[in-house]
Amino acid sequence: MFRILEAQAPAKQNATATINTLCGRLQSATLLEDRRAAILGLRSFAKQWPASVASGGLRNLISCLNKDIEDVDTTKITLETLMMLFNPDESSPEASDDIALWLADEFTQRQENTTVLLDLLESYDFYSRLYSLQLMSAISSARPERTQECVATSPVGVSRLVAVLDDKREAVRSEGLLLLTSLTLSSSELQKVVAYENAFDRIFSIIDAEGSLTHGGIPIQDCLSLLGNLLRLNISNQNLFRESGWMKKLAALFSDVIKEQDSQDGVPDWARSQRDKNVWGLLAVVRLFLIRGSIGTQNNQRSFWHSGLLAQVLEIAFHASIDMNIRTEALSTAADLIRGNPQLQEAFAQFEVPSPTVPEPAAKVNGHTNGITAPPRDNVISALLELALVRSSLHFFDIRLACCECIKAYMQNHSPIRHFFLRRAIEGYSSDEPEPDNILTILVQNNIGHSGDPYRLWIAAVLLFHLLHEDFEAKNIAMQVAEGNAENGEEVVTCIQAFASNLISTEQSMGDERISIAYLTILCSWLYEDHDAVNDFLSEGSILQSIVQLATQDSPTRNLALGLCAILLGIVYEFSTKDSPVPRGTIHQILTTRLGRERYIDRITRLREHPMIRDFEILAQDLSSSQVGSLPDVYLDRTFVEFVKDNFSHVVRAIDRAPELEVPVVANGIQKGISRELVDSLKAQVEDRNQTVQKLESDALTLERKLGQEQADHRKAKDSASIELTRIRNINEALQRNHEEDLQQVQKESQTSHQDLVHRHGMETRRLEKDIQSIKAEHETSLARIRERDDAEIKDLKSTITRLRGELEKSSKEHVQDLRTAHEDYSTKMSSLNARLQRAEDRCADAEKRASQSQKEAESKESARATAQTELDDLLMVLGDLEDKRSRDKERLKALGEPTSDEEDEDETPNADGEEVSDGAEHEV
Repeated sequence: MFRILEAQAPAKQNATATINTLCGRLQSATLLEDRRAAILGLRSFAKQWPASVASGGLRNLISCLNKDIEDVDTTKITLETLMMLFNPDESSPEASDDIALWLADEFTQRQENTTVLLDLLESYDFYSRLYSLQLMSAISSARPERTQECVATSPVGVSRLVAVLDDKREAVRSEGLLLLTSLTLSSSELQKVVAYENAFDRIFSIIDAEGSLTHGGIPIQDCLSLLGNLLRLNISNQNLFRESGWMKKLAALFSDVIKEQDSQDGVPDWARSQRDKNVWGLLAVVRLFLIRGSIGTQNNQRSFWHSGLLAQVLEIAFHASIDMNIRTEALSTAADLIRGNPQLQEAFAQFEVPSPTVPEPAAKVNGHTNGITAPPRDNVISALLELALVRSSLHFFDIRLACCECIKAYMQNHSPIRHFFLRRAIEGYSSDEPEPDNILTILVQNNIGHSGDPYRLWIAAVLLFHLLHEDFEAKNIAMQVAEGNAENGEEVVTCIQAFASNLISTEQSMGDERISIAYLTILCSWLYEDHDAVNDFLSEGSILQSIVQLATQDSPTRNLALGLCAILLGIVYEFSTKDSPVPRGTIHQILTTRLGRERYIDRITRLREHPMIRDFEILAQDLSSSQVGSLPDVYLDRTFVEFVKDNFSHVVRAIDRAPELEVPVVANGIQKGISRELVDSLKAQVEDRNQTVQKLESDALTLERKLGQEQADHRKAKDSASIELTRIRNINEALQRNHEEDLQQVQKESQTSHQDLVHRHGMETRRLEKDIQSIKAEHETSLARIRERDDAEIKDLKSTITRLRGELEKSSKEHVQDLRTAHEDYSTKMSSLNARLQRAEDRCADAEKRASQSQKEAESKESARATAQTELDDLLMVLGDLEDKRSRDKERLKALGEPTSDEEDEDETPNADGEEVSDGAEHEV
């Protein structure tokens, strides 16, 4: 019986066949009820058989959305079926991630498929809106770029999505927030379109409706996430946000948080955690406007300043009852609000905040207190220093770092503030009243008792490093800090020497490596490109030896400190001079002999490869980097790490630079210190001047000797001249006595001689006239004979010419052949003569060369002769000068009234034997 019934029963269908049947019915059905029934059947298989349902019925399901969009129930079950395809059961045999990609491709590759989902948002039906938003979120998760393109391409797609934010139903609104957050994560174009659809107003309306930051829940976080996406790296949206006045809204939200916290009832314990998340998210949104290097950052900073947001952020940062993480984020935000803006940096110091010195109330739950009284207020800079340097609890570590970051932002790129801060620190260090938050006092005293809190000294070192880094004027100001009074006989210890001594003592006592790194951070930056600081460091010779000794040690646990010691030694050598207290050559010898070039390079290279340097940007620099109960792994400052990386190759190559080559330092476009080239040139000039002075002194001594000799000669000449003058006077007197007699005798003799000469001249004249007449007669006779002889010779020559012409005509005819032969002989001779001529020309060229050489020799001889002639002319000029001098002497004798005569020259003319001719001999002549 049962077998008969079984045989008559229809065949069993499996799931695949059933799905295929349902897909066929859905495709061919014309009635709404038939399509709805087929969709319900497919929905029952969608969770377990997603691939089969999607392959056979996906396009039909999407088609039903278009056909039956007016029917809410059909649309609902269709959307539910599609959602099940995106989220199948994990136990399904067909479950796979590829199914979601396939489904998303079907929607995104055809614009009309995405448009139908956007059209469903026009319906106010709860499920139509909710499921379409969820479906689009699933598509966006699988294919985000394509989904963004489809939404952006749709004419009203963005408008409909943003309008969902006005829906009062929380589920729909939350799905809309999530979908917009997903779509605007990476598309700047969608971010702009969404922002210009009045998205900011809708977001803040949701925040207010949800109870603001204090009482709001997860929707507030979703709103802040969407707000962050719209503002992140989008200058256009930031400008729209700023110009629309929403900055004041942000300040008002922070103000509400503080008011709620300070109210009588305070904030309930169950709301604190979510409140802190919301505040943290809003602080993150504010920091999106303050990206370093962005073109709109300073405008955003000014806008936040005018809105009063900075004051509210500082109130949160110094509110003792707010969680430490939120206070840390608030301090970081405050730092970003003033960084790089000189006007805000100067005004920042005028703020007053709750004093951090007031002890926290006893009633505290997870760092929170309720209903506390208002604490006294203090200047913000003093409060920051108080938190950073006085608090030593590990619980405060992150907020201490944030305070340090805020102080760095306060003085970044603002030299007057840095110099004022440094001078204020120097005044506090020099005063009699101790200041626990004075960075110089902390660093110089180096109280080892604080070894349990190395970050107090480390933070002070980081602040001083930022005060001095690349600021030569600040370095000069800090160079004035010293301990000890030289007038009282005390040893003067400069700030650099104190830091170096503290470094050495810390390393020798194996203190915390963070303290050694703190001192090395300051010294490396201070001594870099500063000859004066290097000389100060080297003025205590034992410091260099101790640092070299530290660098030679091998300690695997202190690689950072040892590497920085090697860098410090390289900087000291690179910027030392031969005039340093320890000369540059000596430093080079110490480094190469005691430390060694290989070990020096190895130390610095291993430092560069250390994870704390190499991976600094990706390592956590806060309390989360530590194990429970231990100090965090924070050793270095970001700026100092960049300093080490930037100057790594420079310091490594320093040891290979010869000691004779010194490095000039240029600060603010002006060479700092004394140029070595200038010093060497000045020394050379001084040596030249000294040699010139010595030469001038020797010349002066020689001239003095000559002057003495000339003075002696002058006296001798004066004596001889006086003797000669006496003798001349005697001679003149004798000449005057005999002058008249001699004159009469000479006149008589001259008359007699004149008469004889006249007689002889007349006789000679007559004889000459007779001779002239006889010579004229003989000349005329010889002239006639010559004329006759010439006429005869002319006749003979004419006859000879006639005869020779006849002979010439005869000989010309007879010797033509002879002439030809002679011509050939002549040609042969000419060729030989040409050859001889060439040889003669060559010899002539040689002769010309020899002649030129001879000419040069002759010119040289001529120049020598001219030189000799010049010397002879000079001698003649000297003789002429002597004659002039003698004439002037005679004139002076006459001017003195001494008698003289014109014949003295002849009287004093020497004879051939060099003696004067006597007066008697002169008369005889």
